[in-house]
Amino acid sequence: MSGTEGPTSGTGEHEDDEELRWLDEQEKAAWTGLISLVLLLPGRLESPLRQEHGLTLFEYLVLSHLSEAPGRKLRMGELAFLASGSLSRLSNVIKRCEQRGWVVRSPDPADGRYTLAELTDAGFDIVRLAAPTHLRSVRRTVLDSLNTTDQKALVRVAEKLRIVPDDFG
Repeated sequence: MSGTEGPTSGTGEHEDDEELRWLDEQEKAAWTGLISLVLLLPGRLESPLRQEHGLTLFEYLVLSHLSEAPGRKLRMGELAFLASGSLSRLSNVIKRCEQRGWVVRSPDPADGRYTLAELTDAGFDIVRLAAPTHLRSVRRTVLDSLNTTDQKALVRVAEKLRIVPDDFG
């Protein structure tokens, strides 16, 4: 709903004392565009990875971030943040990756309270095979439709809306 329109309630009162502001047309267009991206884009990026490599988008992001890290190792909390997931989701994915021989976990020698995830050679091979598929999908689905100004605007918006998982340290 937009403008001053809105569903009528029996009391006309809201849960808090702040007046409810309905979306105007510009806000509605922005929200609709964003939610469309949030809901549809991951599936479009994941589909080629699943079909060609049996990977989810989140698995690929996890493995990719590990492949780019010094020594192919990262603390689990940092990896969860980089892959835009919660620690519990990451733990489940890392467990599956360990079972496939792609990742090993170990205590952080610098601070045993933390756990490191390390990409194995087999895991690196998977990333190397899947990377071109992912890159083609990212270009075709997102980047090729945007000029440099659009890309910079997307970066600015993403930074402003950056959501940190609740369980990130």
